[in-house]
Amino acid sequence: MERTDAPGHGAQLAAHAVQAGAQRIVAVGGDGTVHDVANGLLRHGAGGEVALGVVPIGSGNDFAKLVGVYRHSPVRAVRRLVTARTARFDAGLVCGEYFVNSVGFGFGPEVVRVRNAMPGLSGFASYFVPVFRAFAGFRPPRFEIRSRGFAETGYMMMVEVCNGTTAGGSYRVAPDALPGDGRLDVCLVRRVSLLRFLWAVPRVMRGTHRTMREVALFRTRAVAIRSLDGPLLLHVDGELREPEARQCTVRVEPGRLKVMVAR
Repeated sequence: MERTDAPGHGAQLAAHAVQAGAQRIVAVGGDGTVHDVANGLLRHGAGGEVALGVVPIGSGNDFAKLVGVYRHSPVRAVRRLVTARTARFDAGLVCGEYFVNSVGFGFGPEVVRVRNAMPGLSGFASYFVPVFRAFAGFRPPRFEIRSRGFAETGYMMMVEVCNGTTAGGSYRVAPDALPGDGRLDVCLVRRVSLLRFLWAVPRVMRGTHRTMREVALFRTRAVAIRSLDGPLLLHVDGELREPEARQCTVRVEPGRLKVMVAR
């Protein structure tokens, strides 16, 4: 067992474990830890050979929902991993970095920024309270979104590109997403008023927001995103990134990650 001591350290430890001949690597932590370990595997070409498991002890645990160990105690999660089957999940790629659950632009990374400034929060409050704090000072940026069969330019609350079904712990942004179908589910939310936003939050939590006129959902293998107001701000599996670029392309790499899925 190895302990991470900083963001990115999990990727280094995973790479070292692969070089030592490990066939299974278990990330004990939240989505940030899973993100690091997955990047360590994928960058060294071992994503399809070494199985990734997770024992969830984070706040959101979005990835744990996909592999059958969500809300499990560490002991129970370990027991279920012993008999887990393996499956092939897709991996997303943006700005040279892999993601396993989602990457977001607009309101999503602003929530992450606010949450990072409120370290005293924990559990559900750490994902619910920052949403309303962030909205108070948020100004929807202008994006240009281009994908096969979809194109739109305008002020947007958020653009979330998902491999998994949830983002931010409790929000079912892409309720029909399948992590191994070779496609990414994109959820675009156009600019909304405060009252409309407050009304929409519980719908996103339930995954019933698809019928809202401000929402567009589509599937794709690649989507190009350009910021018309300044450099991009994004989150990658909940980790804040500021690449000093105004545009990027988010792509899927089908079946790149071998994962342990509890039976």
